[in-house]
Amino acid sequence: MAVIDRMVRQLVASEVPLDRSRLSEAARRLARTEAPLAGTELVEAVVDAIVGLGPLEPLLRQPDVTDVLVNGPQEVWVERGGRLERAPVSFSDDAAVVAAVERVIAPLGLRLDRASPMVDARLPDGSRLHAVVPPASVDGPVVAIRRFMQAVSSLDDLVRGGSATPGQVEALRDAIRQRRNIVVAGGTGAGKTTLLNLLAAEIPSHERVVTIEDAAELSLPGHVVRLEAHPPNADGHGGVSLRQLLRSALRLRPDRIVVGEVRGAEALDMVWALNTGHLGSLSTVHANSPSEALWRLETLALSDGGVAADAVRRQIHAGIHLVVQVERSAEGRRITELWEAGA
Repeated sequence: MAVIDRMVRQLVASEVPLDRSRLSEAARRLARTEAPLAGTELVEAVVDAIVGLGPLEPLLRQPDVTDVLVNGPQEVWVERGGRLERAPVSFSDDAAVVAAVERVIAPLGLRLDRASPMVDARLPDGSRLHAVVPPASVDGPVVAIRRFMQAVSSLDDLVRGGSATPGQVEALRDAIRQRRNIVVAGGTGAGKTTLLNLLAAEIPSHERVVTIEDAAELSLPGHVVRLEAHPPNADGHGGVSLRQLLRSALRLRPDRIVVGEVRGAEALDMVWALNTGHLGSLSTVHANSPSEALWRLETLALSDGGVAADAVRRQIHAGIHLVVQVERSAEGRRITELWEAGA
């Protein structure tokens, strides 16, 4: 660690641009004198400590790691294959954890301190980072990174991997062709975004699709317009909510709207959109069953007040045609139910 710290200080004090490739080259030159017997791991560690998340970067480079969780400087966990395990890495202290997060959020105009103790950010590879520091977190800084991983490329891959049956895949393709409005429901890490991506990829390429996401993860072929929400900057300005994006999307002449996840009052705008000619639209919601998915959408749509519950309920049942329930278990992620909302 002393060698890494010394090399980091020298490189930061130099005029080397804060670019990973330039820093790697400069670190290799410096290592010839500072640590001539060290390998490439030292160079990577030095660069990660300047422009990355420090000791977390090697974990994020491992293809089987889906989540990285930091519960203070000395406690780092990863998820592999649906199981949590302790990672053999650590930070020197609380300040080092916060400094690592600040390095990746600063270019986004975000900050993390006692005045703004929580932050959401999308990393360059599409992964999502959420961090909490005191006073909001009691025992020190907490960081959760959900990696963006698209392990399957088509609905047929779900069948080959045992996540869906041939009948389910054919029913989903029919639903897309028939322009039915679909909601994918499930818990955290159940594969909702992956399935949403696969469903949206089945939309004919000549149709104009507007995607709306908290963190841009969808990657679709065809005529696609991508919109992404942003929190306010360090001065409290420039924030763009999902609800604002939904209203903007309706003015962009979409054939279909794809909402990455509905989690707030934007549910009301989405339900209205589904009932005003934008058939074949898609979204996801956290819920443990299809019926709970509709209840959750109703609750979210009513969260701002000003709309009668009966009117919202009718809009939801008229606008949503199919709920696809997914779940994660020890055996993996799979589709458990295709629920006809109007049935």
